[in-house]
Amino acid sequence: MASDTDVQTPGGTTARALVVPRHGDSSVLEVRDVAVPMPGEGEVQVEVAAVGVNFIDVYQRQGVYPLTTPFVSCSEGAGTVTAVGPGVDGVQVGDRVAWGQELGAGATVVNRPADVLVPVPDGVDLDVAAAAMLQGMTAHYLVTSTYPVGEGTVALVHAAAGGVGQLLVQMVKAKGGRVIATAGSAAKLEIARGLGADALINYAEVDDLAAEVRKANGDKGVDVVYDGVGKATFDASLASLRPRGMMVLFGGASGQVPPLDLQRLNSGGSLFVTRPTLGHYTATREELLERGTAVLGDIAAGRLRIDIGGRYPLEQAATAYDDLEGRRTTGKLLLLP
Repeated sequence: MASDTDVQTPGGTTARALVVPRHGDSSVLEVRDVAVPMPGEGEVQVEVAAVGVNFIDVYQRQGVYPLTTPFVSCSEGAGTVTAVGPGVDGVQVGDRVAWGQELGAGATVVNRPADVLVPVPDGVDLDVAAAAMLQGMTAHYLVTSTYPVGEGTVALVHAAAGGVGQLLVQMVKAKGGRVIATAGSAAKLEIARGLGADALINYAEVDDLAAEVRKANGDKGVDVVYDGVGKATFDASLASLRPRGMMVLFGGASGQVPPLDLQRLNSGGSLFVTRPTLGHYTATREELLERGTAVLGDIAAGRLRIDIGGRYPLEQAATAYDDLEGRRTTGKLLLLP
């Protein structure tokens, strides 16, 4: 619990921040000096150790998720608390914390509401914690709540060598499920194999992806598809499902899916489709802590592996996002302020 001596008087500091001055491609990104006031009511100030690179940052920068410009990019990070504002309990200077959904993370120093923070346990490095929050909690809710995976569940995981994909493979396997993994290269498929995937499909080399999925599952449809690719895989994902199976569309790395004729769900076998987002699965402080603590705890215990595929200084953020959007990477990308 924070003491009265941790509450800071007005002042502030200057931070280097990744700014989106207008909507556009990665070339619009700028690193600027920004003023950071002392933390206000219910806030803490954090010296940022690492920032997660995510597709939601791309959607916000492009205007797919419209935000008023200019704004500081990124929503995921981890660091050390350096000041605590009034009205904060349970957080003190020196605590190591992480968060996954608070815009403006792309800076050397940030103020965060205390109730969005998850404590980082001993044995978990801050860059690993930053890499784990958004994608780790996403994978967690997808396999525990959106479609609860159990013994014998057969799941199709697209982009299985990506950040969320790698975590989904591990979590499905840990719950006794079977994973059919797709990726765009042999090297990426080997990553999925190393994490326990049962069947591997290179979607760059097949003409009928759904037919290959069914072949890998004994000519039957799968129980659930976890699809963060979007436009390029959506039709094949629907065609890969068993009757009453669930299509979980949680991202659009290849582009947004066009409007859907609901009759396709009928003809496909009374299918279910959902488009979830993490915010609706961490709607309370209790649920946020439950998911964040579970993910970081599994990492600390060695039950969950986080693959950091690249670390970039803040000034090379455009390169990081070009690599992400060009699907030239595996695992999680980080910015290091």
